[in-house]
Amino acid sequence: MAIFCAAIPVGSALGYVIGGLIAAHLGWRWAFYLVAPPGLLLGLACFWRRDPRVAADHLRRKSCRRSVRNYLNLFRTRSYLINCIAMTLMTFVTGGLGFWVPAYLRYRHQSPDVGMTIFGLITVVAGLVSTLLGGVVADKLRSRLPGSYFWVSGIGMLIACPFFIATLYFPFPAAWIPMFLAIFFLFLNTGPSNTALANVSLPAVRATAFAANIFVIHALGDVQAFWLLGYIGGHTNMHVAFLFVSGIILLSGVAWLIGVKYLPEDTAAVEAHA
Repeated sequence: MAIFCAAIPVGSALGYVIGGLIAAHLGWRWAFYLVAPPGLLLGLACFWRRDPRVAADHLRRKSCRRSVRNYLNLFRTRSYLINCIAMTLMTFVTGGLGFWVPAYLRYRHQSPDVGMTIFGLITVVAGLVSTLLGGVVADKLRSRLPGSYFWVSGIGMLIACPFFIATLYFPFPAAWIPMFLAIFFLFLNTGPSNTALANVSLPAVRATAFAANIFVIHALGDVQAFWLLGYIGGHTNMHVAFLFVSGIILLSGVAWLIGVKYLPEDTAAVEAHA
């Protein structure tokens, strides 16, 4: 899951870097034009993909029928619900940062064009390494530390919080150092949190579990960050808006640590059913 999810920080960050370069040399419209062909090719490639035969045979042998009870049990699973809350808060942070960093850089008298390129490169490097490391560490700890997927996720967010706050008070260019560390620890949870989603949902409703999670984290996460941080920044300033973001980082970490209590039991229940 960490390898798969590494595409999120890398793809997003490359969008900042490459999109910014294209916009600077060809205009902002070309940054949108050039996104379309790769997307169309990817969409066409999906028509030739098939589910692995082994997985399909396993599901048939297990007679994995969906029932209303399966769906109800999913949305009663405490670790699943807590994970969705924590991931929503995390998505609020990453989505809000991605959208409002240029305004924050202008507030700090920095060039948004240069700053977004640096921010994108930081996210590529820190996000990629952190996402992969988070998955490896959580897997290694699982046998010795029940709930390791939430432990790694929660502790990563708690460590990221003071580094993010330091970014707001350090002068540039020194501020990029704590920003790098904040981004690094922000993405530690990506692999573990998604693995926890899979581990606490039955195969029959696992697609629904991920679909519901994706809907919630975006509808209540980054979509709300766009207007709310703008509202806060417009009525105060971007420093206050980003201090608010640091509070959301802290809440996300606390939510995952609360979920540690329920994750081992919920995971065991799904494994016993299988």
